[in-house]
Amino acid sequence: MKNYYRDGFTLIELMIVILIIGLLASIALPNFLLYQCRSKQSEAQINLGAIGACQAAYFAEFDIYSDNSTAIGFAPTQHNRYNYTVGQRQITYTATAQANQPSLNNDTWTYSHQRKLVNTINGCS
Repeated sequence: MKNYYRDGFTLIELMIVILIIGLLASIALPNFLLYQCRSKQSEAQINLGAIGACQAAYFAEFDIYSDNSTAIGFAPTQHNRYNYTVGQRQITYTATAQANQPSLNNDTWTYSHQRKLVNTINGCS
């Protein structure tokens, strides 16, 4: 009697491997998307901190805060993920960063003269 050796995998073995890969992907993908969103949020945090530094320098010179980002010397690079606005009331200010990309789900950050950075609408949840 001849002994035949089979090369390759059976259909069941391939289906099990595909099932395992699918399970691993279903666990890893949401975590990856969350980390990606959080890394995009760092742009808002850094730029709002820069607005705070610019406002502090402007206040030291003129004894008042400004609502004009150009006047305080804040000029972000082009193609940002957030739109930045500065509101001012004599000796206080609030800077806001609102996401302009659908992937960030209206993520919004505020930064005040008290140096408090708050994520008012978390688009990464």
